[in-house]
Amino acid sequence: MASAAAEKGKAPADTEETAAATAARLTAEWTTWAMKNAKVVAHYGFIPLVILIGMNSEPKPRLAQLLSPI
Repeated sequence: MASAAAEKGKAPADTEETAAATAARLTAEWTTWAMKNAKVVAHYGFIPLVILIGMNSEPKPRLAQLLSPI
């Protein structure tokens, strides 16, 4: 019985990836996914991090003092 890839005119060797190629492709996909998510976390987490650090410093300011421009 012939495989579906052979029926479409492709040789079976063309459709099979080696283990190294598969690992490289998956590594690239996960790296891209991780970097995209890290960008979002850094974008939305920077200001709250600054406020949190400011609230835990000495002397302890009130939130209004911390957020006011003066």
